[in-house]
Amino acid sequence: MRAAVLLGTAGSLLLTAVVATAPAGSAKAASSGWAERRGTAVAAERAAADGIRFGTCAEDEDGPATLRCGTVTVPLDYAHPDGKQIELTVSRVRATGKDPENGKRSVPRQGALVYNPGGPGASGMYFPLIGMIPEWKRIASAYDLVGYAPRGVARSAPISCQDPKLLLRGPTQSPTNPSESYKEERVARAKAYARGCVERSGRAIRHFTSVNNARDLDVLRAALGERRLTFMGASYGTYFGALYAELFPSHVRRMVLDSAVNPDPAKVWYRNNLDQSAAFESRWADFRAWTARHDEVYGLGRTAEEVRLSYERARARLAAEPAGGVVGPGQLQGAFLQAGYYDDYWPHRAQALSAYLKGDPKPLIRQAGPHPDSVKDQENSKAVYTAIECNDAPWPRAWHTWDRDNTRLARVAPFETWSNAWMNLPCAYWPLPRQRPLDVRTVPGELAPTLVLAAERDAATPYAGAVEMHRRLSGSSLVTELASGSHGIAGGSNACVNAHVDAYLLEGRVPAARTTCAPHEPPKPRQGL
Repeated sequence: MRAAVLLGTAGSLLLTAVVATAPAGSAKAASSGWAERRGTAVAAERAAADGIRFGTCAEDEDGPATLRCGTVTVPLDYAHPDGKQIELTVSRVRATGKDPENGKRSVPRQGALVYNPGGPGASGMYFPLIGMIPEWKRIASAYDLVGYAPRGVARSAPISCQDPKLLLRGPTQSPTNPSESYKEERVARAKAYARGCVERSGRAIRHFTSVNNARDLDVLRAALGERRLTFMGASYGTYFGALYAELFPSHVRRMVLDSAVNPDPAKVWYRNNLDQSAAFESRWADFRAWTARHDEVYGLGRTAEEVRLSYERARARLAAEPAGGVVGPGQLQGAFLQAGYYDDYWPHRAQALSAYLKGDPKPLIRQAGPHPDSVKDQENSKAVYTAIECNDAPWPRAWHTWDRDNTRLARVAPFETWSNAWMNLPCAYWPLPRQRPLDVRTVPGELAPTLVLAAERDAATPYAGAVEMHRRLSGSSLVTELASGSHGIAGGSNACVNAHVDAYLLEGRVPAARTTCAPHEPPKPRQGL
């Protein structure tokens, strides 16, 4: 995030500013909880006074000497700011202050840029190191780069829902047309998982929500000594970034929302997940078409349909005899789902599938097999994902609704539909109260101009969501990377997108309300990866 700049008398000003954004009795005060808004102001005032004492990072967060770590204290429950407190871990690399193209020229510091990579359940602790790559050097010259682990993640009051060792059980199946007995088994597992979240983490898990993530962000802003927030959120990070804009519009300096979630309350989160499953079918087709164009390299088929049949052959073979005893159809589907997020994965996955069908399972085992050294982090990330999504919004409670909707969708989008349903099914049996999502809408002049980024064929956050985010944030600009589907496009391989991000963050310039960039170059086929 940012370096701790003393605000002097800003501690008392923070309390006034936060409360003044929503007078008692206003629609926003009522929708977001007046007690929680006051609690956020109290916590922010304390954080501004305390700051963050940056020092050596923990061993599992270690990096170069320029990476420094600290903690910020936030209330577990903002309605009771003097009650139980939790600590969030924070990382920072200070602005270099030097022009990367002319080392003799100094660059004025613009404050801190706070980043969240999404999830829910992902940590941004290593984000500050991104300033070492060329696409980020200009931003790193002007901003302290700040990452953090949100509540529940890693060492930030971590939560858990099951023994991490259970994630090593495998191999697993991944039927696209599950039997009734398989569905019954998955329903039972979902119920047990939901119970496990409360049994292992306690009823305090109900405070792990997107709205509280937004409130934490404001406390972090204050702790860093920033009068207004400069923020970049990717994927899920765009959602609670939008909640922040709704709750604290006067505290926003600049905000980049990269690969935006659809913030429509009617979509959060059940229907957003159905939309995601439908979009992954199209992205899966993109991968197969690319692989078919390079049949001379991979030999998986000259058409997308032939490539699909090669994949199905591998899936059937793995169901009968898992590769290395650890990779079954479920692991195969999970590995190829990653290719739907990032086309950088395409050469790796195509080569692994090709090698497996030719008798060499090692590349597939490396890419799709379990990683015991990271299983604790995986379990924690899944627990945070589940808690936040289940707490955030109402979900259908009747299995009949899930079965009906996913059966219909799987007829036209079989690739991810059921695996996505099983991931989210614990929310049908969540034993704690659910919130009503905030209705994000800002009026002209209420919010500083924001920048929304989206790839037109992004599956994880379908493009319609970015259009809706742009519509709801008055004065925002939407930059679209045409005919591309990589998830998270800021600082990537598209120079046009990067130029808009640099102009916005460094100069405050926003493009036209609807701006497009040509697609980045597709990956080149490679063998022997």
